[in-house]
Amino acid sequence: MSVLVYTETEEGKFKKASFEAASYAKEVAGMLQTSVTAISFNAEDTSELGKYGVDKVLNVSNDKLKNFNAEAYADAISQAAEKEGTKVVIVSQSANAKYLAPLLSVHLNAGYASNVVALPESTDPFTVKRTAFTNKAFNFTTLKTDVKIVGLSKNAFGVKENSGDATAEDFSPNLAEGDFSVNVESVDKAKDKVTIADAEIVVSGGRGLKGPENWGMIEEMADILGAATACSKPVSDMGWRPHSEHVGQTGKPVASNLYIAVGISGAIQHLAGINAAKTKVVINNDPEAPFFKAADYGVVGDAFEIVPKLNEKLKEFKAKNA
Repeated sequence: MSVLVYTETEEGKFKKASFEAASYAKEVAGMLQTSVTAISFNAEDTSELGKYGVDKVLNVSNDKLKNFNAEAYADAISQAAEKEGTKVVIVSQSANAKYLAPLLSVHLNAGYASNVVALPESTDPFTVKRTAFTNKAFNFTTLKTDVKIVGLSKNAFGVKENSGDATAEDFSPNLAEGDFSVNVESVDKAKDKVTIADAEIVVSGGRGLKGPENWGMIEEMADILGAATACSKPVSDMGWRPHSEHVGQTGKPVASNLYIAVGISGAIQHLAGINAAKTKVVINNDPEAPFFKAADYGVVGDAFEIVPKLNEKLKEFKAKNA
C-alpha cells in the first residue's frame, strides 16, 4: 500500500516539481508507515528519484506518451495505483497536473484536494491544509474517500534529499483508443530560458517601463539572478512582451520564492495571480501604487535609475560570492 507520486518529466528529465512532490510523498509515507512508488513517463534516468525518498519507480516507455496527454496519463496512473494498492496519490500543481488530477479522481473514485501547502494535519481522518480565495486564506479539508489525491502547491514544501536508492520497473499499462482522442501535433517552446513555472525567482515589468525597448534592464536582472522574466497583462496586450510571460489571475500563476515587480501598479487581478510568491519586492515611482500594500519590500523611485544600479550591485555581489 505505497504512496504513489506522479513525477513529471520534460524531454526525459525530471522537473524540480517532481523532486518536491517526491520529498512530500516520502514524509506522508512515513506518517502512514509505508513506502513511496513513483510513476514516470519516458524518463531517461529514474535512479535520481531515490535521492528524494522514492523506493520504486514504475517507468512507462511509450512513444505515444512522449507528449503530455491528460486522458492517457490518468488511465496509466490509475492502473499503477491499483497495481500498488495505493490509497494516497501525490501530484504537483503544474498546469498539466491540474488537467490530470480531476480525470484521475474519476478513474479512482478519489477525493482530490488541490493547493495543499503542508503535510497532513492527520491521516485518520485524512486532513490537509490548503490555500483558498486566491491565496488570501487557508482552509482544512478532510478527504473521506478510500483513495485520496493531494495536489501540492509549488514551493510549499521544498525539495528535501533523502539517502536511498530507487529500484526501477518497466510498467506497460493497457491504454484504450479513447485515451488518445486528443493528440499533440507539435510543441513550440522557448529555449535556453527559465520558465515561469519552474523559476525560483521571477522579474516582472509593467507599463511603467514605457516601451519594449526598455526591457533590457529587466532581462539583465533576470540573467544575473537566474530568474524568469514576466509582465503584466497590459504589457502583453500591447505586444511589448509575449503572452507567455503574462502573469496574474488571467495569466500564469506565480509561486516563486522571490517576485520582483518593476513599474507594475498592482491591479487586483495581477495580485491574485502572484499572491503565492513568498517574497514580493516592488519598484515603482508612485508611492500610492496598490502593489505596495501587498509587498514585503518596496522601493519608491524611478525604475530607470534604480534598476541599473541594482543590477550593478547584484553583479558585484555575485562576483564576490561565486
